[in-house]
Amino acid sequence: MARSFVQWLKGSLANTQTRLLVVLTAAVFLIITAVGMAAYYTSKAVLQEELSEPQHQLLRIGMNSIDEYIREGDQLAVKMALNNEVYQFLTSANQASYRNITELVQFLNTMVNSTAYIKSAYIYDVKRESMVAFPQGFSSSKANFTDSVWTDSIMDEFEDRMMLVKKRSVPSGAAAAGSEITLFRKIMIQGELKGIIAVNFKPGQLFSHMLVPSVSHLDSRRFVLDSSGGTLYELGTFDFGPGAAQAAVKQLNGARLGDFDHGGRRLLATQIKSPVTGWRYLSVVSQNSLLSNTRKIRDAVIAVSIAALVTGAVAIAYYNAAAFRPVRRMRELFSNYDSRQVSTDLKDLERVTGELLTDHAQLSVRLRQTMPEAASKLLADIYAGNLTGQRDISGKWSRYFKDWTGPQLIVVMVSIDDYAAWSRRFALSDHSLLKFAVINIITELFGQGWLVLASDLGRDRMAVLLQPTATDASDNAQNVLAKASEEIFRLLKFQVSAGISVCSGGPVSLRQAMFDAETALGYRLYKGYGQVIHFRELSENSLKGKRLPEAELQARLAEAVEAGIGERALAVLDKLVGKIREEAWQPALAVHYLVSLFAGLKRLRQGREAERDGDDESLFFCTMQLEDAAGYLRSQVEELAACYGRVKESKDFILCGQMIDYMNQHLNDPIGVQEIADHTGISVSLASQLFKQEMNETIHGYFTRLRMERACELLIRTDYKISEIATMVGYQHENSFIRVYRKYKDITPGKYREMMRGRKEALPD
Repeated sequence: MARSFVQWLKGSLANTQTRLLVVLTAAVFLIITAVGMAAYYTSKAVLQEELSEPQHQLLRIGMNSIDEYIREGDQLAVKMALNNEVYQFLTSANQASYRNITELVQFLNTMVNSTAYIKSAYIYDVKRESMVAFPQGFSSSKANFTDSVWTDSIMDEFEDRMMLVKKRSVPSGAAAAGSEITLFRKIMIQGELKGIIAVNFKPGQLFSHMLVPSVSHLDSRRFVLDSSGGTLYELGTFDFGPGAAQAAVKQLNGARLGDFDHGGRRLLATQIKSPVTGWRYLSVVSQNSLLSNTRKIRDAVIAVSIAALVTGAVAIAYYNAAAFRPVRRMRELFSNYDSRQVSTDLKDLERVTGELLTDHAQLSVRLRQTMPEAASKLLADIYAGNLTGQRDISGKWSRYFKDWTGPQLIVVMVSIDDYAAWSRRFALSDHSLLKFAVINIITELFGQGWLVLASDLGRDRMAVLLQPTATDASDNAQNVLAKASEEIFRLLKFQVSAGISVCSGGPVSLRQAMFDAETALGYRLYKGYGQVIHFRELSENSLKGKRLPEAELQARLAEAVEAGIGERALAVLDKLVGKIREEAWQPALAVHYLVSLFAGLKRLRQGREAERDGDDESLFFCTMQLEDAAGYLRSQVEELAACYGRVKESKDFILCGQMIDYMNQHLNDPIGVQEIADHTGISVSLASQLFKQEMNETIHGYFTRLRMERACELLIRTDYKISEIATMVGYQHENSFIRVYRKYKDITPGKYREMMRGRKEALPD
């Protein structure tokens, strides 16, 4: 529809008389509209400014008065904080002293009655959670004081401020149920927060200087809003409905003056913000009556402009109606191809025909451009396992690879060496560009004699599909890739390695070829960076998986790190890495084992400190050579062992060690946290705090875990009954022991003994 209108408009403007009519009509329309709108908005701006100024002055008078009351209330709170009786109440050991409480209540009575706008005052002891208030009196616990709900959240609301004024809810049991406007001030003694003073204002006196609008015939209303947008106070001659104040604040967006629509009315809003309380003072006035005559003038001008525009459009349409009649038949002939309009000039038929041919050519080019992208996605889908059926693969292959007629297909897996270091070296925005450059270099070097298609598989990996077109080209692929690796290092300053598959039998065996190429690429772990490794070079023995070593070495590594003995931990790590190197494990198995070592170190680190930000390095072990992976693990072991070593030298860790020794010595005794804390000579709360801080576990949880581990040993190595083992690990009732054991091990003791003995019998001697 839009395109047809554009064609009609172009055809109309091709005629001189039509262009003259269009220019005159548009000029008249624009002049009339501009004059009318300028007059309207000028009048509107003047009226708004004249109306808003008295409203702004009234708001400022009310704000200054309220701010003055708030300042005086704050000064009164400061006097209370500096009073000697308040100091005695917050610092004395005997807080419930009759003399102190009596004089303190009398002091609050004097302070409250000395001002006409303060209703009551509270003094809250933060640590002992007691309160003294006038007129309520003394309460030894906030739980017994009806109006104490604010004590649970006020600390978070203070943030870095000493004083805070807010509107709060009052429980129904209090004397003044509903809401209060309260000033809160911290009481700091020797730099430490000891208490909070709460001064409750009388709303009637606090807002007594909020004056009604001076122009009585206007519908208006004034609001006082707190920092979160809640309404503290409002008055006026008209209620604009719920949400009017919030809508005004949103529309003003920080400006002093603005107008907006709400509830079917056009409203004018003026605001100021208090520098003392952060409250927003808002005046909202209906401007319907003020602007009614101005809007009539605006509407009349717009009507005249539209009439002029319609007259010109009718004249143009009438003039061109006859001119289009000769070409309508021709336009119908093109209806099967396009529904566009044509002009009265017959040469436009040639243009329309040319556009049709151009569109067809563009569609053909786009189709040819998208074919490589679709073929590249086919490789990625096969690699990811999204396509496994022979029919699906063969069908898409026949559409996207029409030029690939030979039977031989070679898959090359290209990977960026030490991808973790490469990712840190180059910005994320450059990663795709650099990988595109790698693919271009490989494609250019293969050149004549090869069909080449590359696919980005994400992260470090790219797949290159090759098909030789010359008879002697297939044996040259490894040499070309070696040269490409050298060129990439020379031009891009980083290294890549590649694995080459043997020739596959066709598209249905591509996934196996990708697996072979990826297996060959994995031997970069032993051969080093910048290598091109052919799958046929791998011996049959190297392709067989080897059994992982016993978990004993890995457990010894963790024990040495936790003991803070770096040299022993490094020796164990070197032994593990040496075992991998000497036995030449299959790379996938070796990488899996290195990742498990790193995961164990990471769990130890998280037990001592918060998890670090950044990528998970364990994802990049598969792109490292063995020496670099071992070096990275060595640095982690040294750092973590040093950290644990420093911790073990601390006094707190020594106390935790004493508690652990005591637990190990009394696994069969029915002792608890109290006995463990008494053994070290500290309180239960301090012992729990230190143990959680140093061991990242509660005393009860750690003791229970020791008991369960001891129970596992007894279940495997002895024939004691379950009830006897329960007694040996400190449980007087067998059912309690079974319940705790199932919670920690997700299996009952009897099932665990049966399972472990079955495994032991199945192992070869």
